[in-house]
Amino acid sequence: MKRILFSIFSVITLSAALVACGSNVKLDDVPVENRTATSVAPAGGASSTAVAPVEIAGANTAAGGPVGVAKIIYFDYDSYVIKPEFQSVVEAHAKYLAANKARKLAIEGHTDERGGREYNLALGQKRAEAVRRALGLLGVTDAQVEAVSFGKEKPAVSGSTEDAYAKNRRAEFNYR
Repeated sequence: MKRILFSIFSVITLSAALVACGSNVKLDDVPVENRTATSVAPAGGASSTAVAPVEIAGANTAAGGPVGVAKIIYFDYDSYVIKPEFQSVVEAHAKYLAANKARKLAIEGHTDERGGREYNLALGQKRAEAVRRALGLLGVTDAQVEAVSFGKEKPAVSGSTEDAYAKNRRAEFNYR
């Protein structure tokens, strides 16, 4: 008798848990806000328009920026403090951006492979934000600079040596 009651109770509890985990949200029917004044159909619609690929970088990301100035600064392990040896690099980019108000810059924060994915994304963001704030203190407008993090997802050098780790702890200046 106890065994039958236990089985019934287990089935009821499992069913209640599964029902609680369910969702009524239909992800395919979520409307898309279009800011270009053309109509956009939901994912299952009868529209024949193709989705255009998003271009993350400009046609030539190496182009632009101050001539003869490094486009990468490096950080110490588990740090987002800009080293004094890279202050002149930040200042040169700030002068360039102040003189060229139409130019935009993406600062990409990177980490080495040690640590978890979320931790490294946060550390990479802190590195990019530190450079963005330094540029802001030197007169660069917020509209010109975007800080993004790639964490450990785009290493500059593969390997598990201290030299490889040091080259992966960086922030890159990419002009658009």
